[in-house]
Amino acid sequence: MPGKDTLGRGYIHIYTGDGKGKTTAALGLALRAAGSGLKTAIVQFMKGQYYGELDSVKMLSPYVTIEQFGTPAFLTLKDEPDPGDVERAALAMQRIHELMETHYCNILVADEILTAMNFHLLREDDIIRLMDTRPDGMELVLTGRGVTPRLIDRADLVTEMREVKHYYREGVIARKGIEM
Repeated sequence: MPGKDTLGRGYIHIYTGDGKGKTTAALGLALRAAGSGLKTAIVQFMKGQYYGELDSVKMLSPYVTIEQFGTPAFLTLKDEPDPGDVERAALAMQRIHELMETHYCNILVADEILTAMNFHLLREDDIIRLMDTRPDGMELVLTGRGVTPRLIDRADLVTEMREVKHYYREGVIARKGIEM
């Protein structure tokens, strides 16, 4: 793994909450790591639409990579998930395991994995297994809404983004370069 000794044993981070900034925090970590010569792989669950980070990451290549496993449409929470969405989440999980097994990176970000669990695309046990199989020396970052107590117990660092005020409530739509 690139720069394995740099991170010691590696830790598990969770960025969660109803506030804005979970993915942004993970991207900030990737930016900082790239500046230190560390490699970050970002696997995005439920995202297939354009976000500005897709172009930014190209500029940080080969230090930061990003792969999306979603569709351009936003998903809505419903009783039974669409089988295609479940399949895409399984492919994202498979890709994460491949990246861990090959020691491809120093930092592995599973973006919106917690949201995928809450949309019933994954099970909590799938995420626990992922946390338990993380190789030493690799930092693992999980983002999304709806963390569970079991996941909090397994993590080393948990940050909750809490919305205090957001202009979205005033009718402001997502803006290019800020929210997308």
